[in-house]
Amino acid sequence: MRITVMDNAREIGKAVGRMFVDAINEKPDITLGLATGASPIPTYKYICKACESGKVSLKNVSTYNLDEYVNLPRSDKNSYYSFMHEQLFDRTDIKEKNIHFLNGNARDTEKECRKYDEMLEKAHIDIQLLGVGRNGHIGFNEPSICFSKGSFKVKLTQSTINANKKYFSENPMPTEALTMGVGSIMKAKKIVLIATGIEKADAIAALVNGDVTPVCPVSILQFHHDVEIFLDKAAASLL
Repeated sequence: MRITVMDNAREIGKAVGRMFVDAINEKPDITLGLATGASPIPTYKYICKACESGKVSLKNVSTYNLDEYVNLPRSDKNSYYSFMHEQLFDRTDIKEKNIHFLNGNARDTEKECRKYDEMLEKAHIDIQLLGVGRNGHIGFNEPSICFSKGSFKVKLTQSTINANKKYFSENPMPTEALTMGVGSIMKAKKIVLIATGIEKADAIAALVNGDVTPVCPVSILQFHHDVEIFLDKAAASLL
């Protein structure tokens, strides 16, 4: 586990964005696991600018997103499908056929999760980008009594709802989501985690110095062989 503390989210975005651009140029058909939320936005901006200036191409890149809300239309501005297209996909040359999401509107969510896991088994994610929730969740793997293996439907905790409901000014926030499981996340060859802000400090302290426990899902990263963590000073303040 390697930890880098930087001044702010913008500097983190540059550093992580540069890492991803270099990785894509080294392996143009790389497979990426991607996250949503505020943390990766500066990274996505860097990648978009690099693509727009001809410094990188995503035309052969494949992506698999961590999660998606249940019963939220893909066209809704708060769906993670819409988020990723706005923040990254529509501003690069990535091919739509190479973009993969869990379908939160699937009639049979168990079948949808099994199908996604089968794709992940074949995909072999090279780099998984993660953020972390205030309660230590990764993807939408909430605190639990056991670590999840494959993708599944999860009931969101009140803490997660409180953190995200500010984005849902027009419609009620969904209370369930489909998420990639911890077991699938841990199969990535490399994991890069970004955390910024004082509200993430407790989760980061538990990740770095705490016990490995499903009560703090992010703590499982202690067992991964290649993890890089990028923090601002506030998120690192309890280390």
